[in-house]
Amino acid sequence: MNIQPVILSGGAGTRLWPLSRELFPKQLHAPFGGEFTLLQHTVKRLERLEDQQAGVSVLPPILVSNEEHRFLVAEQMRQIGTDMNGLLLEPVGKNTAPALTLAALQASRVAGDPVMLVMPADHVIRDVAAFQKIVMEGANKAVSGDIVTFGVVPTFPATGYGYIKRTTAPADGNASLVSCFVEKPDVDTALKFFEGSDYLWNSGVFMMKPSVWLAQIQMLQQDIYNVCLEAYEAGSADGDFQRVDKAIFERCASDSIDYAVMEHLSDAESKIDKQVSLYVLPLDAGWSDVGGWANLQEEAPHDEHGNAVQGDVITHNVKDSLLLSSHRLIAGVGLKNMIVVETADAVLVANKDDAQEVKQIVKQLKLDERSEYQVHKRVHRPWGDYEGIDLGERYQVKRITVTAGASLSLQMHHHRAEHWIVVSGTAKITRGEDEFLLSENESTYIPVGVKHRLMNPGQVPLEIIEVQSGSYLGEDDIVRFDDEYGR
Repeated sequence: MNIQPVILSGGAGTRLWPLSRELFPKQLHAPFGGEFTLLQHTVKRLERLEDQQAGVSVLPPILVSNEEHRFLVAEQMRQIGTDMNGLLLEPVGKNTAPALTLAALQASRVAGDPVMLVMPADHVIRDVAAFQKIVMEGANKAVSGDIVTFGVVPTFPATGYGYIKRTTAPADGNASLVSCFVEKPDVDTALKFFEGSDYLWNSGVFMMKPSVWLAQIQMLQQDIYNVCLEAYEAGSADGDFQRVDKAIFERCASDSIDYAVMEHLSDAESKIDKQVSLYVLPLDAGWSDVGGWANLQEEAPHDEHGNAVQGDVITHNVKDSLLLSSHRLIAGVGLKNMIVVETADAVLVANKDDAQEVKQIVKQLKLDERSEYQVHKRVHRPWGDYEGIDLGERYQVKRITVTAGASLSLQMHHHRAEHWIVVSGTAKITRGEDEFLLSENESTYIPVGVKHRLMNPGQVPLEIIEVQSGSYLGEDDIVRFDDEYGR
């Protein structure tokens, strides 16, 4: 049996602002400074599964990602030595049903008709062995042509999760037919669900063959199927990436896997002549969707006062709080049930009970057209990164780091000149018709309107200080003539 992991990595994670930003969302971060990001953990969760189960082969994953995240996702896969059966780029976000449809089309092309294991990229699962065991049970059911979802065994009466109601008696082993899906409940209803045995949290993890999903989405949501098929077939390969046609895909309706298909297949809601059965398996493996700061506080290591602390933090009489420092000292006194998160350009202070409302702050930042909702002070690029140091009228100072062997585009600016000072490493400079090398403590000047390129020909990172001066300093004042990253 072939298992094809499909990882959906298109989310923005606004409820974890200011750590998570639109162009650097939560799945690309390592929770509490761990070795791997949430995305990398999702991929590594299936390691050694094929060694433990005879006749099982786990194929390289298919990832579906926001186009803006493509270089970060590809780099994170490179870091853990993971090949891919495709990195599909969504030019616009259309929710999970179109994303899975694109992935199923890709799986059909590259792997035939394997059993897809569909996983969000931003979940935490502490007991990997228990997860792998239930995945194999799901695969053995999905291989016959049914659809399997995984319902998390509740550990408290959660109001922030949707629920799956299962039929009382398992139909086969641990698997039960899905009775219905239930929206996020109020407190009293959540308590009833928790005290009973029929309700499980909706994990958003599924298993089915590509042919099964494509048949169901075509039958139930034909417009979504048609647009995705047309956009996929009109797309093209771009290095490591598989692009779909933007103009076509923009016509696609936005819908979730649950609403588009799964609810139509549940017993209570079914209004169709079902061709497949929808089963739920109970998942008891230390699952969390890390949907907000309160969830992260629960998942993180705690001190004797119930505090989760990271970075340069000093506390006195602080209880049941999360304090996360990225750059500066946080000193907390007399806090209880609080969230305090510091980054280079923003500080969040919130009561833990209201932490989900941080998405309202993100909404306001967007309305005000402030950059803090979108990027960090340190901005990642395919060639490295840059960080703003100072900004004033008609000048800006940045610290630029270029990875070994990488190169910026050949470009020109209409409104600004640039001064480059090498702090460490060696820089290869193209300036007009000239090419030359700069070493540590050497500098050069790029006049307005002159074509130029910065490259790191060495084996160690190149770090420079860039001083921009001119009438306009926006990032859109770039005319690219040659770019190996296709921007």
